[in-house]
Amino acid sequence: MTFLDAARPARLVATTREADPVEDLLAYAHPTAPLVWLRRGDGFVGVGETLRIDVAGAGDSVGSAWRAAVEDAAVDDPVGLHGTGLIAFGALPFDPESTTRGALIVPSVVLGRSGDRFWITTIHREGRPAPQPPEATGYGPYWAATLGPGRLDPEGYQNAVRGGLDAIAAGEVSKVVLARELVGTIPAGSDLRRLARALSTGYPDTWAYAVDGLIGASPETLISVAGGVATARVLAGTAARGADPDADAAASLALATSAKDLDEHQYAVQSVVAALRPYAGALSASEQPFALKLPNVWHLATDIEAGLADSASSLDLVAALHPTAAVAGTPTDAAIAAIRRLEPFDRGRYAGPVGWVDANGDGEWAIALRCAQVGEATGGDTLPVTAHAGAGIVAGSDPEAELLETRVKFRPIVDALA
Repeated sequence: MTFLDAARPARLVATTREADPVEDLLAYAHPTAPLVWLRRGDGFVGVGETLRIDVAGAGDSVGSAWRAAVEDAAVDDPVGLHGTGLIAFGALPFDPESTTRGALIVPSVVLGRSGDRFWITTIHREGRPAPQPPEATGYGPYWAATLGPGRLDPEGYQNAVRGGLDAIAAGEVSKVVLARELVGTIPAGSDLRRLARALSTGYPDTWAYAVDGLIGASPETLISVAGGVATARVLAGTAARGADPDADAAASLALATSAKDLDEHQYAVQSVVAALRPYAGALSASEQPFALKLPNVWHLATDIEAGLADSASSLDLVAALHPTAAVAGTPTDAAIAAIRRLEPFDRGRYAGPVGWVDANGDGEWAIALRCAQVGEATGGDTLPVTAHAGAGIVAGSDPEAELLETRVKFRPIVDALA
């Protein structure tokens, strides 16, 4: 854990009050270091950094570190909405052996919206002045990224898929999710709110997020916890949208009846149910997946709800759930080993948990998909940027078809970066 103070810091003080409506929450975020969590216009943005907790992965230590940080916090929150009070934004790595560390970031100010209600939260150390509300700022100049293949070009990715099929044939795994990357640069000083805004407006039914340079629009809820109830949405099985209504309906039907995609989806659902069961007094999931329509793809989706039997926090459930079969494979340990062998790069925070947690442990966490990681400046006039997309490999997968699936999944972030 890394605190801003060298000694044991004074306790956190969070104060939430109703606020006047604002037209554009993103206009209040920091242009080059935005903290964002938005869906269908609701959510919040953070400004500043009162506390940062650096972590190695999504394990139990993250929840313990957060409980220690907030155990004596003073929270004044008469608003009482989901996301008010003391919160931290978080982005955690996919692999606990990743060289990329995760972070929980407590902002100095949070501006939020839920329907027609708006609020502002200030967070500071006891004995220090409360931060001043931020002012909206205009967006910086338009910018675009330069992107190209990373360490797996199209042929290399198809070879990796063949390696995954060999692992399945050998009985090593039943499913393995393999990703490839696009790498490039953006101009130094770029207003990253533009990227978050493009994703939020273009894909309003996803979680648009920005945390510590990781910016994306995820369609997949890893876990949401509120008032003792946990919900998750599992996505696995993908088809591109059709070019016209008839082709689109045919694509949806083909996905819903595809034995390969249904098998892939079932592995993912089973992994989430098994992880939640020890925490759940009651657990329910639909018997059959439904087709979720997004602007660029159809997904097979299943919603799961669990009444929590004890005081498990969202971070406890993140540790239990991650990585799901939807982003790793089955069985988990063997799939992770295959990923490390077949992918010639570190995923970093791609496919890791991203979201927020409050002082009570409630929160919302998605899987960091359809995203790009913007790196730190190393000198010069550009910043590095890396985007990833992956596909689930099961028996019967076709390398070329899996490559085409990654191209479809790249579309949201590549279009937003263009």
